[in-house]
Amino acid sequence: MTRRVIGVMLAAVPLIATAGCVRTITTVATAPVKATGKVIDWSTTSPSERDRAYARKMRKQAERCQKHPDAAECAQNGYAQQPQSQR
Repeated sequence: MTRRVIGVMLAAVPLIATAGCVRTITTVATAPVKATGKVIDWSTTSPSERDRAYARKMRKQAERCQKHPDAAECAQNGYAQQPQSQR
C-alpha cells in the first residue's frame, strides 16, 4: 500500500513541477496576440468615440459662433446673424 502511495506521489511531482512552466509558455505564446490587439485598439476609433468627438467639435464651434457670429465658419453653418430688413 505504501509503495503505491509513493509511486503516485512520485508521478505527481513532475506534473506539479511543470505546471509553472506550462503557464509561462502560455503567457509567452499569447503575448504577441495581446500586444497586437492593444495596438489595433489604440489606432482605431470606435463609433461612440467618433460621435463624442464630433459632438465636442460642434459644441466648441457653436460657442465660437455665439461669441463671433460674423466669422466665416459661422456663416456657412447658419450661425451668422441675418441682416434685419428695414421697414
